[in-house]
Amino acid sequence: MNNYEKDILKIIESGFKNQRVLAKESGYSLGKVNESLKILKRDGYIDEDMQITPMGHKLLEEGKPKNAIILAAGYGMRMIPINSETPKGLIQVKGEYLIERMITQLHQKGIYDITLVVGFMKESYEYLIDKYSVDLKVNMDYAIKNNLHSLSLVADKIDHTYIIPCDVWCGENPFDQRELYSWYMVTDTIDEESTIRVNRHQELVKTAENGNQWIGIAYISGEDSKDLRNRLLEMDANKKHQDDFWEEALFKQGKMSVAAKVVSSENTYEINTYEQLRKLDEDSDALKTDTLELISDVLDVPLSEIVDITVLKRGMTNRSFLFTVKNKKYIMRVPGEETDELIHRDEEYKVYQKIKDLGLCDQIIYINPDNGYKITEYLENVRNCDASKEEDVKNCMKKLRQFHNMKLQIDHTFNIFEKIEFYETLRKGQPSCYRDYEKTKERVYELKEYIDSQPKDWVLTHMDAVPDNFLFVPCDNGSEEIKLIDWEYSGMQDPHVDIAMFAIYSLYNESEVNRLIDMYFPEGCHHNVRLKIYCYIAACGLLWSNWCEYKSLLGVEFGEYSLRQYRYAKDYYRIFKEQKHS
Repeated sequence: MNNYEKDILKIIESGFKNQRVLAKESGYSLGKVNESLKILKRDGYIDEDMQITPMGHKLLEEGKPKNAIILAAGYGMRMIPINSETPKGLIQVKGEYLIERMITQLHQKGIYDITLVVGFMKESYEYLIDKYSVDLKVNMDYAIKNNLHSLSLVADKIDHTYIIPCDVWCGENPFDQRELYSWYMVTDTIDEESTIRVNRHQELVKTAENGNQWIGIAYISGEDSKDLRNRLLEMDANKKHQDDFWEEALFKQGKMSVAAKVVSSENTYEINTYEQLRKLDEDSDALKTDTLELISDVLDVPLSEIVDITVLKRGMTNRSFLFTVKNKKYIMRVPGEETDELIHRDEEYKVYQKIKDLGLCDQIIYINPDNGYKITEYLENVRNCDASKEEDVKNCMKKLRQFHNMKLQIDHTFNIFEKIEFYETLRKGQPSCYRDYEKTKERVYELKEYIDSQPKDWVLTHMDAVPDNFLFVPCDNGSEEIKLIDWEYSGMQDPHVDIAMFAIYSLYNESEVNRLIDMYFPEGCHHNVRLKIYCYIAACGLLWSNWCEYKSLLGVEFGEYSLRQYRYAKDYYRIFKEQKHS
């Protein structure tokens, strides 16, 4: 029996009327309905009077769903600014919380065994235990692993099971008292971000072109449960799958192992962004976030005029989103997790007050010295410095030196060696992941003696003068001007540290480092100054290596960048020693 016959059998359970009604309710052609009825009679599931036989009732009873798993552990990063205050499952739509609506719809179909996998803001879901008798399973690794890991934590529960994301709103109940085969839900809308499409056999296959919009609700029948459980556990044990969505466990040779269930996009929504929520329910309380209220106050506009909200790429310490007010674009910066441990926002505020009228940075509309929330004007058609292009780098070094020559003064310092110790303490006693860390640190501290012995200016220094923070802004005359952004770490320091920072972020080799130094000093660089910069490269390498280790404990990984920072600490100790005695 194929899925067509199973669908027809389910409809007949509520009473047979005629073939045309079956065609309308199933969505199949009249010919397909007649063919399915013939097969059902032939195989003994219905009799000549179109009544379900004992064998048919047995099949229907075996297809009764047993339980549901709702995945609600993730951040929901694309929901900025909502997710900074409310987890996705507790977004209110048309007067109901998404997750409560889903639970109620399950109850309507007799499904009361419901497990929620939670992580981010997990405490917010605790009340559901008492209100709906749900079970909560905590995913402690929600920050570093995707929902494949969440589902693997409750893999033993998968048996005649609905698997449901917490961010879906269905106008009609998507569940049933009978499910005779496994399926995965998509809509009839084509989505440019989708990587799956429904083929003519009602199969879901991977595609490099636009595919059907994902919804993410699935049903896994008893016969498919064991296979999925095994796949989830196998993939979860392999680190390469930690960023995977659980749906990857359904794919075999580019095709899902379960059927497609296609629903209307006019009645079923996955809510991924602020704008999607506003389109579905413009009166939702979730739209009235403190962040947007702040924008409303600062720009003196009603919330309805804050439009086109789009999440920007997540930075190393912050989350940001783009928005439009009165046809003008702005960027709102929302500090990331644990950044208050790393950055003194009051100090950043003082830096911006010092430089705001000097043409050095982008236009700051608002900055809060307590929490670091910041609004800036969006610069159109800008580009970042390309560290592989000599002309770009020359212009950046010229801009950097002009800034240093202003000799601006502020009342706080960025002390590299104090920060090394501070970032180390944030590991809370956990040893470094590098086995020779203590030896490397000892050698870097040897370099401190040389740094302290050298003459130096003491001025406001950017401390994060990396290529990404140099913006090339087009001018009306066709030229470009450079703006230096992101002054979070800025403080009093030797300005030559900024050269070191540019080098290590660019992952430059030794010859590229020396070319960079020569670009900053076109008149020539004294040997002792060059050696001092080598020392800074080693010290800053260890500094940012410690920073990366701390962020790694929070679930943020930087790949090659973190390894290379540690190598700079080791390699430039050696280079300094070789050059000093040459």
